[in-house]
Amino acid sequence: MTHDHAHPAPDGVRTAFLVAAGLNIAFVVFEVVFGFRSGSLALLSDAGHNLGDVLGLLLAWGAILLARRAPSARRTYGLRRSTILAALANAVVLLIAVGAVALEAVQRLRHPAQVAAPTVIAVASLGIVVNGLSAWLLGRGRRDDLNVRAAASHLAADAAVSLGVVLTGVALVFTHWLWLDPVVSLLVSALIVGSTWGILRESLDLAMDAVPGRIDPAAVRAYLEAVPGVVDVHDFHIWAMSTTEIALTAHLVTDRATLDDDLTCRIAQDLSERFGIVHPTIQWESTGRTQPCRQGRNAP
Repeated sequence: MTHDHAHPAPDGVRTAFLVAAGLNIAFVVFEVVFGFRSGSLALLSDAGHNLGDVLGLLLAWGAILLARRAPSARRTYGLRRSTILAALANAVVLLIAVGAVALEAVQRLRHPAQVAAPTVIAVASLGIVVNGLSAWLLGRGRRDDLNVRAAASHLAADAAVSLGVVLTGVALVFTHWLWLDPVVSLLVSALIVGSTWGILRESLDLAMDAVPGRIDPAAVRAYLEAVPGVVDVHDFHIWAMSTTEIALTAHLVTDRATLDDDLTCRIAQDLSERFGIVHPTIQWESTGRTQPCRQGRNAP
């Protein structure tokens, strides 16, 4: 039995992505210009981070559009997995950009440069406003969409990073410690790596058809084994069709003489309500079979 549930993002969420991306693009240009003018590596590193955010927002928006496309004869699941590939690409690009900024920060530690602290304070303060507003726009959208919530959380963290750059500028005004700028840049880079590494690992797992982290496969199997009449479960698989949709396939061996569709529908409803699995495919097998229905020599 199969179920097809499309979950297109509402127009408000797509609009929030575009507005947030536009705000961040304008801010990146602003930050790069004044980063070079002020000589602040902290501003430039934050600009690189925000550029990664822009890429992530555009990729997420594009993936949402692709995920809404109807399945075809060749792509029978449609393009839902584009949301996973977008997250993976965003994480890889962001880590590469952070590596370049960290290398420059190490060089700046060896050869400190003057920084226009008032400019740093003003630009980073604007960053708090831009990132905070963007996070609010996305946060007021679909709270049940993991991709949207992650983007909102990321932008909120960016606002906190911009606050750190503001505090660095204030410290420079009073101390004139030139090493503060590259040190903060390295700290920002470490923060980005820490937050991005989890996204990279999770998106790579989903791309490799691993069970999504929020699903306990043992609990799902136990539920299926406890269904009245089920004596065995095999060919049991759980994977992510997108960052928001989870699928399952399972063969259920039963000792029932006859089956009714109501039981299958009840299982599908329970899988959705209890575990968030919205695309279940159940195949029933009778205990009278001499061999289970397995596909392939190495089917689990």
